[in-house]
Amino acid sequence: MSVAFDRQAASYDAARGGLERGRQAAGDLLPHLVPGTVLDVGVGTGAVAAALLAAERHVVGADLSLPMLRQAADRLGPAVVCADAAALPFASESFANVLFAHVLHLVGDLDRAVAEAARVMRLGGRLLALHGSPEPDVRDDVVTTMAALDELQQARTDSPEAIAGACGAAGLEPVTSAPAAAHPRAMSPSDFAGSLERREPSFVLRLSDEEFAERVAPVVAALRALPDPDVPRQQVWRVRLAVFARRD
Repeated sequence: MSVAFDRQAASYDAARGGLERGRQAAGDLLPHLVPGTVLDVGVGTGAVAAALLAAERHVVGADLSLPMLRQAADRLGPAVVCADAAALPFASESFANVLFAHVLHLVGDLDRAVAEAARVMRLGGRLLALHGSPEPDVRDDVVTTMAALDELQQARTDSPEAIAGACGAAGLEPVTSAPAAAHPRAMSPSDFAGSLERREPSFVLRLSDEEFAERVAPVVAALRALPDPDVPRQQVWRVRLAVFARRD
């Protein structure tokens, strides 16, 4: 099943960088959009969509989570709908662009979600995906401590190969796949520990309480035990940007 972020809605922007991160993501996306409306699948709180709207793009947002959509509606107005990526409530060839920003690892069926994106995309349209686990430019003490959770993070379903396979099956052709622009942020070990405890990172959402206690709680303790745990570490993280086109 696809994962809804109901429980994370209140803290999502604070944990993910909010409107500033949305502006950064929009900067990655804008050069690859074709003229016409953007469907933002998994719009969340609307941070990325709001930045696209400010750049004079018409955006429609879809998300499973009503608490997230309420925040998106504050930014986008009524152009939001509660929907699953695998069953979009739109007519075929309705949109020029379909966007998945940090969401494809949360959909229940990647192939169906991409096929639906291709269905609602007009000829000449684009599918754009920001995806993959954020990769740090430098491995500081926080990154080294968090490495104990690498296996959980690498179990994501939104690898470049998986996305390329799903897009190929849907008749979409690759345009580009490359690291997105560097996005700096400053978080302390205590910040990371608190985020894990609140289960904000998507890779811990599906863990049972027992699994969390066994695999994540020791990392939380290790983060809090680092020197100067309340001092932010200046970090640069990158995800990937993939762009596909519907040409037939």
